Amino acid sequence: MSETPFGVDPPAQPELRKSLSVLDGVAVAASSTAATTSIGIGLGVTAGVVGLHLPAIMLLAFVPILGIAGAYSRLNRVEPNAGNGYVWVGRSLSPWLGFMVGWVNFVASVAFLAYTTAVTGSAMLQLAGDAGLHRIGSLALDPDSTAQTTAVGILVLVVVTVTAVTGVRTAARLQTWLLVFEYTVLLGFCGYGIVAGPHPFRLSWFNPFEIPSATGLAQGLLLSVFCYWGFDAAFTVNEEVRDPRDASRAGTITLVTMLGLFLLGSIAFQRVLSEGELAGHGAQGLAYFGDRLAAQPLAALPLVALMFSAVASLQAGVIPTARGMFAMSRDRTLGPVWSKVSPRYGTPAVGTLLIGALATAVAVLALVIPRLSDMINATVNAVGIVVALSYALTALAAAARFRSLLREDWRQGVRAVVLPTLSALALLGLGGYLGWSFYTSADHFEVSADNGWFLLLMPLLMITSGFVVAAWAKWVRRSPYFRTGVVTDADSQRLLTTAN
Repeated sequence: MSETPFGVDPPAQPELRKSLSVLDGVAVAASSTAATTSIGIGLGVTAGVVGLHLPAIMLLAFVPILGIAGAYSRLNRVEPNAGNGYVWVGRSLSPWLGFMVGWVNFVASVAFLAYTTAVTGSAMLQLAGDAGLHRIGSLALDPDSTAQTTAVGILVLVVVTVTAVTGVRTAARLQTWLLVFEYTVLLGFCGYGIVAGPHPFRLSWFNPFEIPSATGLAQGLLLSVFCYWGFDAAFTVNEEVRDPRDASRAGTITLVTMLGLFLLGSIAFQRVLSEGELAGHGAQGLAYFGDRLAAQPLAALPLVALMFSAVASLQAGVIPTARGMFAMSRDRTLGPVWSKVSPRYGTPAVGTLLIGALATAVAVLALVIPRLSDMINATVNAVGIVVALSYALTALAAAARFRSLLREDWRQGVRAVVLPTLSALALLGLGGYLGWSFYTSADHFEVSADNGWFLLLMPLLMITSGFVVAAWAKWVRRSPYFRTGVVTDADSQRLLTTAN
């Protein structure tokens, strides 16, 4: 009989099929990050906060995210697990905090899928308008109507969810081709925009000290963190890659690629569009950018790229979320339905379908916000805060797990402990400051994207609901996760040395 915390052999765990290469991991992570969607929509939202300082805010946000990526890579080397942050934080800090990481990643991903569903529908309606289709019967097509964009986007979500069931390998192949098209269009239009844009290039664009206010700086940084969010999708499929180190390589490659694309896009947008044009076009920002640079039908290419990016990110969002729930179900912190593996495809098929169904339900509930641009703003702010919390806790888990390196090898200790800790403190400080600014910016509550109490309520509900579900898992499900989530630093150090 082997030694376990309970004195008996643990039950056999369901396993995912290993079929992915590092290129597949990059495809999943890059599609989840959705550079085209972030550039086409996120830059406009961020410009509304920081003005013409998009390059500065993207560079500044990259610094803590790089520290977070290093923490993910080190933890993944010693313990590849589909639950990543949920497992690592649970063992290194606290099972309650670990569960919180898994939970907020889940609810944030569902919110992201609901938001991206509407973005996908908007892109399709914009393309229909460019093709001359402005009405269907008596219905005037409006790409800024959440009702219309959500209805169209849900149809796409159903298709990509079913595709995701057939396996990550199939999805990765599709996403690779979509990415090739997207990046070709992005590089072509942004490169041309930098050369031909009417507005002069200014070094002040790279100066974060010229951002109008501290609140604007904090909000802009969290919005930029949201744009980078998704590189960690490579670590949710680390049980399906042939070599766990490939997940780390894929995450790092994706992150560096995103930085290059965001800088290229932000400079190009500011060369072509004025500050008012940047902030005022919302979900139609990329289409407007294309119209300023080319005539139809070439002007439609950025919009097609946006649609492909949104479709790919829908599929890429479903895949890592289902893997995270799969890992939580194995520990009995969630019900067994999430860890049922399809014998045909080797994927958590039922969980994948449930993710799609939940995202559909949230997309329908989001119809209380009638304008798409307002829904995007509310979702991005809420998700930015909880993503910062999740990243910060994972970085602190790495610092706790590898703290002995500070005594044994100070260079390794700085990379493994000091940098993740500083990154975590930066993100926690930003999230706290922004939450406080939301609280003090309003004196009443209303369901509105410009109401501070509403913007604060959304992430608070995401976080507090996690504690409720965790309590159920601990005292009703009696999950062993809450008794065995303790790290062994000696083992961690040995494994890290082996991995290096």
